[in-house]
Amino acid sequence: MVLWVILLCTLIASLLSGLYLLGTFRRRRPDEPPLDKGTIPWLGYALDFRKDSSEFLKRMQRKHGDIFTVLIGGYYFTFVMDPFCFGAIVKESRSKLDFRTFASKLVLQVFGYKPIEANHSIIHALSTKHLMGDGLTVMTQATLENFHKLMLFNLSSGDEKRVWQEDSLFHYCYNIVFRAGYLALYGTEPHQGADNKEKANEQDRIHSNQLFHEFRKYDRLFPHLAYAVLPPKEKIEAERLKRLFWSMLSVKKSWQKDNISGWISDQDQLLAENGVPEYMRDRFMFMLLWASQGNTGPTAFWLLFYLMKHPEAMKAVKDEVDKVSRENGQEAKPGRPPINITRDMLNQTPLLDSALEETLRLVAAPILVRAVLQDTSLKTSSGTEYALRKGDRVALFPHISVQMNPEIHPEPHEFRYDRFVNPDGTKKDFYKNGKRLKYFNMPWGAGVSICPGRFFAATEIKLFVFLMLSHYDLELVNGEEEIPAIDISRWGFGTMQPVRDVRFRYRLRF
Repeated sequence: MVLWVILLCTLIASLLSGLYLLGTFRRRRPDEPPLDKGTIPWLGYALDFRKDSSEFLKRMQRKHGDIFTVLIGGYYFTFVMDPFCFGAIVKESRSKLDFRTFASKLVLQVFGYKPIEANHSIIHALSTKHLMGDGLTVMTQATLENFHKLMLFNLSSGDEKRVWQEDSLFHYCYNIVFRAGYLALYGTEPHQGADNKEKANEQDRIHSNQLFHEFRKYDRLFPHLAYAVLPPKEKIEAERLKRLFWSMLSVKKSWQKDNISGWISDQDQLLAENGVPEYMRDRFMFMLLWASQGNTGPTAFWLLFYLMKHPEAMKAVKDEVDKVSRENGQEAKPGRPPINITRDMLNQTPLLDSALEETLRLVAAPILVRAVLQDTSLKTSSGTEYALRKGDRVALFPHISVQMNPEIHPEPHEFRYDRFVNPDGTKKDFYKNGKRLKYFNMPWGAGVSICPGRFFAATEIKLFVFLMLSHYDLELVNGEEEIPAIDISRWGFGTMQPVRDVRFRYRLRF
């Protein structure tokens, strides 16, 4: 009898412990945000969130207001939709709100790379050195040369005729922008003497195209891989691709290249000095490739698509590009080499800048997550103060709360190429409830987790579009082409991708 009592008590204790771990007994404390655990223990709203993060968060916002806590896969996430609270979150000390805990788990799961403590400071320091300021001037030239190599290598020979060529826009943009960025960062085929240069260039074209082909396979698996919901067959394929990229981007192979960027070489050197083994540095190289090239091509697609959909926008941006080229002695003319676009020229394009910013507003949708390391408080714009509980997560989804907010951006679903620029070329300010906003568009994140390569990414996209508008006439094959729907599985991972491609045609302008 005593034994049965002991067994029964043990079973009840185990059951209660399990229910506690599943979050069954959690209750909202005084001053905490509204709590919604859903109906499924532990999972909570995980299935709803994965199905369509944006629609789920809109529904929760309508139900609970601008700040609420929901259970998702064993973690409690407090979503903050009030843009006036963003500064307090993204600037909070790491001792209270830490983004690295979440990021470290993700990069290990997705890229097989285990970060070291110094990783964040290394990436930011070397991105500041090589992808901003004078370093960005060097990278702009390197990227431009590789765009020429991939897009316009027949121009000077006169082989390209002024006839329409047709292609799929998403594939074309992603392919060219990815490959130019990859070659600029990771280096090019070595060669000796001018006679072997074209052979090396051709090898770069072949190799980078093969790399892109494999990258797209991995990119398609990325959302489900990040959520750890890949079916067995796709999980095997993801592991194959990871190992392939660890090999193709290995530090041994990288050091055999010419023109490897300082951003890549310096990071590898510092990781080695910090005791990171070579096999793990190979994985770091793969992570850098996705981080630097996973969003630029898709963004270039959307920008060109919106310009072609809006003739007045296309004319305004093309006129600006032509004016800048003309004033800098770089007009595209028959029989001449491709134009040489400098960083200074890219700084003279406020309309192109605004069109890019507007594109990012429409299609960039990162989710910014912080781990709550100690109990802390958050004050809203209305004066209400909420308590954030240690062990939870706090998250921002700017796409809903600011980028598509009609109070901040009137007619938010419309593409307005000049939305972010004043008539005199200066940048516009944005307001909500009559109060000026600091965070009105957040495609790159914010605070300590802001994308360190954002200036290089924007330069890549602008170089590509500048070249396309300078050298080609562009138009959609179907003049009534509808805007393609987005792949909702990619919410939270950067630039959204279309569920289908769009046909376009292009021909030399002169």
